[in-house]
Order: sequence, then C-alpha cells, then structure tokens
Amino acid sequence: MRPEVRNKPVHTLNADCLEVFVSDSSFSYSKETLQQITQDILDQALKQGASACEAEVSEGFGQSVTVRQDEVETIEYNRDKGIGVTVYIGKQRGHASTSDLNPQAIHDTVKAALSIAKFTASDEFSGLADEKFMAKNIPDLDLYHPWGQSVEASIEQAKVCEAAALSVDKRINNSEGATVGTQESHFIYGNSMGFMGGYAASRHSISCAVIAESEQGMQRDYWYTTSRNAAELDNARSVGLRAGEKTVRRLDARKLQTMQVPVLFDPSLASGLLSHFVSAVSGGSLYRKSSFLLDSLGQEIFSPFIELKELPHIKGALASAPFDNEGVATHARDVVSNGVLQGYFLGSYSARKLGMATTGNAGGNHNLILSSTGQDFAGLLKMMGKGLLVTELLGHGVNPVTGDYSRGAAGFWVENGEIQYPVEEITIAGNLKDMFKGILAVGNDVLIRGSKQCGSILVDRMTVAGE
Repeated sequence: MRPEVRNKPVHTLNADCLEVFVSDSSFSYSKETLQQITQDILDQALKQGASACEAEVSEGFGQSVTVRQDEVETIEYNRDKGIGVTVYIGKQRGHASTSDLNPQAIHDTVKAALSIAKFTASDEFSGLADEKFMAKNIPDLDLYHPWGQSVEASIEQAKVCEAAALSVDKRINNSEGATVGTQESHFIYGNSMGFMGGYAASRHSISCAVIAESEQGMQRDYWYTTSRNAAELDNARSVGLRAGEKTVRRLDARKLQTMQVPVLFDPSLASGLLSHFVSAVSGGSLYRKSSFLLDSLGQEIFSPFIELKELPHIKGALASAPFDNEGVATHARDVVSNGVLQGYFLGSYSARKLGMATTGNAGGNHNLILSSTGQDFAGLLKMMGKGLLVTELLGHGVNPVTGDYSRGAAGFWVENGEIQYPVEEITIAGNLKDMFKGILAVGNDVLIRGSKQCGSILVDRMTVAGE
C-alpha cells in the first residue's frame, strides 16, 4: 500500500497570496491502492466477527476561484479522502467512518462499526443486496475528464464572465462574483459477497451572479453551466451575458391580483417537479406511508402523453452510474409510460420492506429523461396564452404526505402568448397530484444540470396569490 499523503485543508487566499497557492492535478492513491484498502477492510471485518460487510474508500480534490468586481476574492483548494464501513452481525447493522487511511485507523473504524452493530436492534430487512442483482460487467461511461486548468487561467475566465455580465446594462451596478470550479474524485466499493468496483468522475462549472438597480429597487439573478467535461461547458462570456440579461429583465417587477391561471415552469424549475415525484415514489416514503403517491404503481398519475425514462448508462452524463451504492447493476427502464407509473425507486432495504425487488436506486435516481411534446419555449408561451411564467421559487412549502404545494415565486406575466412584464411577491399553490395530471405540454428547451433532464413544463391551472 502506498504511504498516506497528508490531507490538505481548504485554503482561502487573496490575490496577494497567489504565489503560494499550489494545485495538485493528480490523485494521491491509485485505483489499485483503493482496492487493496477496501479488501483489507472487508478481511478485517470478517475476521473480527462480522457475518457480512461492505466498505467504500474514496478520494477527491478540487479547485474554486471567485472574482468579484474584477478582483480575486477567494481561491479555494480541497483534498479529501474517506472510508465508510458497514458491518452486519446477523441482522444487526453498524456503520462507522474515518478520513484517516492509516492501518491503525482502519482497524479502529472496523472495530467501532462492529461495536455499534452489537448494540443495534435486529432488523429482518437489513443486509447486503442480493448477490444475483450485483453488477457483473462494469461499462466505462466516460465520466472522468480532468481539466488541469491553472489558477491564473481560472481567474481570467472568471473576470471575463463577470465583465460580460456587468456590460449588459448600466443598471447592473453590483456583483456577487463569478466562480470557476473543478472537482475530481474516484472511489472503490466492495462487499463480502465478492463485489468490487469503482471509477473516477469529474465535474466542472462556471457561474455568475449580479445585481441591478432601478428606481423601484434592486434585483438579483444568476446563471451557470456545469459538465463532466470542461470542453462542453458554455463559454465564460456567454454565462456572464445570460446572468446579466436575466437580472435586468427582473427590474421594475409588479405584483398580481389573486387568480387561477395556467403556469409555465422554466426548465431550471421544471426539474424540481420531477424531484417531488421521485421523492414520493422512493422506498423510504413508501414504506413509511408518508407519500401522496402510495400504492400508485400501475396507476395513471400524469397526463396520458407523459413519458419518463431512467437511462443510467448515458456516456458522460452527470448522473450516469454502472451500479448503485450497493453494487447493484443499473438498467435503463421506463418509469412512466403513457402517464402510468411503471416502477418505484428502491434500494435493497426498502424493497424488502415492501416485498419487492431493488431497482438499483440505492443512492438516488440516474438520468431521468422527460420526453418533450415538441414545443419550443415560444410555442409554450403561445399555447399558454395568458398566465404566469415562473423563473424563481422560494421556500419549501410542499407537503410530501398530501401533495399540497405552495411556494413563493417570481417570474413574468404573459398575455397573448408574449411576456409582458416581470412579477414578484406572489405565491403559487396547488396539489402535486392535480399538477401532474394537469400537465399540458413539455418543452424541448432542455436544460442539463443534474440527474433530471426536461424542458419547460406547462400546467393547466394553479392559484396565483398576490395582492
């Protein structure tokens, strides 16, 4: 095993300290070393009395540069590593973790996990995933694209981004800064059934937020781009321009009278509706009976034209994975077809509680793709005719048990299929069951930023509460 590399803390430096900032662009531990550490942990756990065990060993590092008002505000560098150990003594479970990869620390962590298991109540549903579901072949999904960009280059990009945002309009008179960030990581997961697998991954981003002011007050907005491959990021200037344009559009916002109208969620918010859906049909919510979509398998819960697929093996995608957090192989599947729910999101534990089989979703969903009904953004506005375009949501007013939905919002009033003026200090309310069934269209203006990919979503009717 390679000797441990000392864990480097996050450094926050100003421009005067640039010359002492050092960026390491490679992992400290090889894949083979992580595999050996994982195997050592499993061997120790079994030797110390575990009937079954699993472990994950990971390492990651990153760099983030923020420029504000054309000056370097922060430079951050992080390097992290960690071990997570889960052991079973029969149906008793214990878990412990550490950031120390020394042999003694590993021994102590395994011992701690076993000690916890001995004092934990037996749970008939606990245990490793069934061996038959474990991934046998692990495809290369092209998830690792190291950037290797210098601090100086990141500073220059951030300055270009911020300058572009400030150039949009003279009313943009302040900035929260532009940030260029990069993260790389790799891990190995193994268990006592013989599974051992892992991979490296990367994620890079450019973001900007600015503030504009008019006689009626100040407004703030932002924009960002993110990808596993830096070559696929929007360029810094375009990110800044988009942030500036979005901010200026919000100036001189008005209030609305209370009414019921169609509501169009822009792509950055539409994916949030999918998040509420996923939460409602995930194992924990279902076996706790704390979901508004209990016993909904095989039921029509969306408009009949809605098609939602889970595609875990898209190369280079932000939520692709060959296996889940338990080593269970992931597979492409239809989650919703013709508006009908075809499957839940289950890990092994929740599946056993429900008398079902795991769906390979321990740790969450993978690349949910909502099919478009063909309209572009302009087409959705025309289809809506008169109503509210929502571009920002505030608060967390969603009841997961009843589906009641009420959140503060801002956006734009639309008449005759065209945006008329910005609005703020309003609340939109409805029930997620009604909202899902009331979807009129899904746009082709897809925004890819995470595990859920969809265009704008038009809902037939919601209550807009204003003055």
